[in-house]
Amino acid sequence: MLTTYSPVEMMVAAAARILEDKKIVFVGTGMPIIASIVAKRLYCPNLLIIFEAGGIDPLLDRLTVSVGSSYTIDRAIMATSMDYVMSLAQRGYIDYGFLGAAQIDRYGNINTTVIGDWRRPKVRLPGSGGANDVGSLSWKTITIMRQDKLRFVDRVDYVTTPGYLNGPGSRERTGLPINTGPYRVVTQIGVYGFHPETKEMMLLALYPNTTLKDVQENSSFKIIVPEKVEVLDPPTIEELKVMREIDPAGIIIPRR
Repeated sequence: MLTTYSPVEMMVAAAARILEDKKIVFVGTGMPIIASIVAKRLYCPNLLIIFEAGGIDPLLDRLTVSVGSSYTIDRAIMATSMDYVMSLAQRGYIDYGFLGAAQIDRYGNINTTVIGDWRRPKVRLPGSGGANDVGSLSWKTITIMRQDKLRFVDRVDYVTTPGYLNGPGSRERTGLPINTGPYRVVTQIGVYGFHPETKEMMLLALYPNTTLKDVQENSSFKIIVPEKVEVLDPPTIEELKVMREIDPAGIIIPRR
């Protein structure tokens, strides 16, 4: 079974490979937790994982269902508070903010609040939690989400977490820290970055079974495609073992 993998497992593997050793990552619920654990176990032993409710660098041996679960302080180096970890972001200590999203647009703005007009929404979503703070104050924001035309939209219905807002210079004009913002977007189709000048989303890598056609057919806005696009390796046996070990119930990682 370790020779086959699901789109979710490809996404988690791709995201885990982005993180760096000796960095601090502020982790959101779901796939960000699994990807961070994979990264820490296999590639980044000195990666410091922080959770919104105050857990700092716990020794996680299974998936926690939320960032406020008691597992987020299991054998942690610190059990603090939400205001303490948010102050770490405010003071510039957080290298990576790692989030999920319901909608994203070409400038990396994220919506996790409502679908439709916020006064009379069609769908109410979980809301910000700490996502606004994380995306506003971390040096680099990684987003992991499913890609289709309803999620990759020309303009998000509500800006829960700011990306590059309306384009170059927008973050700085609103008072957000200089040189912060969206860094990578990981989907079931590929990995995206942002053009250094226009700040628009740009394809960086595909997976072994995805194509450029998939990229554009699953987005409501045109994604920049450079001349050279990397094709990532599939998940390794080691990556798959860790994913399935820490999510034995198949909450995020599907079971066959």
